Amino acid sequence: MHKDNQPLIFEITKAGRIGYSLPELDVPEIDLSSHLSGGLLREESPELPEVSELDIMRHYTALSNRNHGVDTGFYPLGSCTMKYNPKINEAVARFPGFANIHPLQDESTVQGAMEMMYDLQEHLEEITGMDEVTLQPAAGAHGEWTALMMIRAFHEANGESHRTKVLVPDSAHGTNPASATVAGFDTVTVKSNEFGLVDIEDLQSKVGPDTAALMLTNPNTLGLFEEDILQMAEIVHGVGGKLYYDGANLNAVMAKARPGDMGFDAVHLNLHKTFTGPHGGGGPGSGPVGVTKELAPFLPKPILVKEDDRYTFKYDVPQSIGRVKPFYGNFGIYLRAYTYIRSMGPDGLKAVTENAVLNANYMMRRLEPYFDLPYKQHCKHEFVLSGRRQKKLGVRTLDMAKRLLDFGFHPPTIYFPLNVEEAIMIEPTETESKETLDSFIDTMIQIAKEAEENPEIVQEAPHTTVINRLDETKAARQPVLRYIKEEELVNA
Repeated sequence: MHKDNQPLIFEITKAGRIGYSLPELDVPEIDLSSHLSGGLLREESPELPEVSELDIMRHYTALSNRNHGVDTGFYPLGSCTMKYNPKINEAVARFPGFANIHPLQDESTVQGAMEMMYDLQEHLEEITGMDEVTLQPAAGAHGEWTALMMIRAFHEANGESHRTKVLVPDSAHGTNPASATVAGFDTVTVKSNEFGLVDIEDLQSKVGPDTAALMLTNPNTLGLFEEDILQMAEIVHGVGGKLYYDGANLNAVMAKARPGDMGFDAVHLNLHKTFTGPHGGGGPGSGPVGVTKELAPFLPKPILVKEDDRYTFKYDVPQSIGRVKPFYGNFGIYLRAYTYIRSMGPDGLKAVTENAVLNANYMMRRLEPYFDLPYKQHCKHEFVLSGRRQKKLGVRTLDMAKRLLDFGFHPPTIYFPLNVEEAIMIEPTETESKETLDSFIDTMIQIAKEAEENPEIVQEAPHTTVINRLDETKAARQPVLRYIKEEELVNA
């Protein structure tokens, strides 16, 4: 029995109870022994729970009530842009004409869906300042890899296979160096200066004839806008390299500034973040990539094009890096993003950016007296605090994150970026009310005071959740991956 008095489904099993009702078999029964051999057939029935339909419903409903998400509470994960997903998006994605089509249908039968995708590409081109867009990549990191493969193909096509180095700032998302490595490049770290921005002198010293690209998020992972971006673009382009824009933080500049105008040659977008597709739970994501005319010949194929008054997929793309996703990506997320863009309009998208930046700066200034603030200039959509002050009292950032659970808040991102000790990375997004922000701020202040006056309550948190604090080392090294009867688990 768990703390919320909801029994595990296996503990309420009673022989003979069933939770399903199937029609009588109306096809010939197959003797599986004639089709399977070599010990593939079970000799005994699997030990499955025997419960009623009502028991099943209560079990899974109870589990769903334990989940935390943007529909149930504040989700201030820095860099993740966990903002509200408008329900109109879900309604449109469920229109029968969209939901019931199949990717193997003839193009003539899905012209409406293809028109939507083509229109979405054009919207994303305008928002990013890119010349062409592919919707294929399935998520952000997949988009990173796709863009880098195009940059690699571009250099190889120009006889410059020696360009093997990708420059990555020390404040970058961890996926940046990972994607570069998977794409076949070596990574070179570029230092940050005392203001949390790319050190121009260090960048200058590390570019050269072997430079393939600079990967950059702007604003960066500290939530700070790279003020010298035009100079950085000049430096990288000056040695023949390309600029790649990680669109994870586009929520901070959408409809205000465009990567293409900053000098970037390729950009990926997170439709499941900036453009309100559902985020988390393993997907589905969507990471379209936009490129300049120079890189366009290398786009993944097929390319969605408009010929006269019809839409079609173009497969004859000689320099393409090839297909990067079965069929044409995560169609349902396109619909959600398209609905969001069309319902917001240019003025609405601009207001998104303004409110996201306002919310972040409001929270940062209110929390500044209670935590260390490594970089004190105005932030964009997110900011990074440090728990160094609390660590000296024996309370770690991890402890404070777990204490937040007692108040019904999902913790912010912690220990990232890596160049801030005891990092606490907070992104409120534009969709939260001032009342919600104030409630979170007040809770953070209370936890900071507890760290001074009653550190044990923070060190031992959480206290009110279904599962209390885990032995994290044991959980990582000896995870319980299968069902074990409760009495066996207690005695283990």
